[in-house]
Amino acid sequence: MRTVHDAFRATVAAYPDRPFMAVLPETAAVYSIAAGEITYAKAARGVDTLITRYAGYGRGHRVGLRLENRPSMLLHFFALNALGVSIVPINPDLRAAELDYLVIHSDMALAVDAAKGRAALPHVPVIGPDDAPPPAPKPAGTVGDEAALLYTSGTTGLPKGCVLSNEYFHTAGRWYVGMGGYCALRPGQDRMLTPLPLFHMNALAASTMAMLTTGGCLTVLDRFHPTTWWHSVAKSHATIVHYLGVMPAILMAGPPHAAERAHQVRFGFGAGVDRRLHALAEERFGFPLVEGWAMTETGCSVGINANHEPRNIGQSCFGKPGPHVAWRIVADDGSDAPIDAPGELLVRHAGPDPRAGFFTEYLKDPDATEAAWEDGWFHTGDVVRRDAAGLFYFVDRKKNVIRRSGENIAAVEVEGVLQRHPLVRIAGIAPVPDDIRGEEVFALLVPHDPIADPEAAAREITSWALTQLAYYKPPGYVAFVETIPVTSTNKIQRANLRQIAQDLHASGAAIDTRALKRRT
Repeated sequence: MRTVHDAFRATVAAYPDRPFMAVLPETAAVYSIAAGEITYAKAARGVDTLITRYAGYGRGHRVGLRLENRPSMLLHFFALNALGVSIVPINPDLRAAELDYLVIHSDMALAVDAAKGRAALPHVPVIGPDDAPPPAPKPAGTVGDEAALLYTSGTTGLPKGCVLSNEYFHTAGRWYVGMGGYCALRPGQDRMLTPLPLFHMNALAASTMAMLTTGGCLTVLDRFHPTTWWHSVAKSHATIVHYLGVMPAILMAGPPHAAERAHQVRFGFGAGVDRRLHALAEERFGFPLVEGWAMTETGCSVGINANHEPRNIGQSCFGKPGPHVAWRIVADDGSDAPIDAPGELLVRHAGPDPRAGFFTEYLKDPDATEAAWEDGWFHTGDVVRRDAAGLFYFVDRKKNVIRRSGENIAAVEVEGVLQRHPLVRIAGIAPVPDDIRGEEVFALLVPHDPIADPEAAAREITSWALTQLAYYKPPGYVAFVETIPVTSTNKIQRANLRQIAQDLHASGAAIDTRALKRRT
């Protein structure tokens, strides 16, 4: 099988009457579409109709899809893929300047938009999912074996367009099927529920290809709704759920109730669950939470934790890389970091082609592509450490490590601690310049309730943090804010956060807590 459409056709032949997708009533109401199940055979008929409709489009064309988490997103994907067209999934939350950049940068020939009345897509013809497209223009260029162009979150700058091949998607499906352990899939039986967006690789590549490869049923919610989550889990008859780390924390914050155990879930798969909540969440909800580490660029997960015994939960561990991945942990001077010392994680495919199954390139940015693949290794930008048993532990993004008086401080560690304080709802950590120490820790805190005495609250939070962390890690400056900039998947936009922190610091608007940070 060469294309994603080939894989779809093979599964249609094997499981024509099995459900391919299910739309729950709550999702149907949001999108004003029909609820119910769509069999593989019915989906195939819809794909065939779209293939006919898109006649004239082919290799060299890209089509933007702003179809959110509707079934039409996958049907259009498969149809365009059959014709050799690459899709550009569009985040519906993007606004004018962001859309302008994406449309122009991608050279898309057409966009398909399911909803009216939101930010217009400039410079490109736009149709609805049931409309006939205009005649195909001349392709802007060649796209090779390109199935999709996914844009990174842009947490540290302009989003990069990751070119993803058909083989990228096939590799994701084979990898998921081969995980085994707690995540062993059962052909023709499993049903997966995900609230994650189809404009990112987790849902579009991992979830879709896992179910497509095994004849499973995929239920995609419009987004994560905490108050109705367990109802959706039960209604979908899910045997697998996908999650982001923030989801278990939100669910654990509510009072226990019977619906949390009234399900058929065999395992949850995700990333970033708070290590302090991992075991507690499993005990409360009644199924294992398996953690993976991956990037859009790497495709399938480089490491998996908690899928086999011993499960090493509660340790920020993401297991050992599988046999398909070669790895290095590199210190700042380029040497291999010793056991338990932090360094940047470098990865590549273990076979003769180091880039097999990875992204193809950053569109129109050969310098960034080659920099990412310096010396034949993909530079992840993540700082990790490896213990004597060969297990990997996440420390932080390399760009998020604050260097204070020679000490490396991981922003994510400080954020995790501060968010445990009863006054703090969300914490964001960024570095600001310090004439003596090089950099100092700056905390932007979103409180649960309005703060009557910000200075007293800042001192209280910092003093408490000093009981949880080494003296140099808690914030030297605190600012209470109404919101923190995040991406569509609730990742902090680090570049924006850093700029906000630096602006507040320069204006003197922050509360100085440096005097509390004393070595004892």
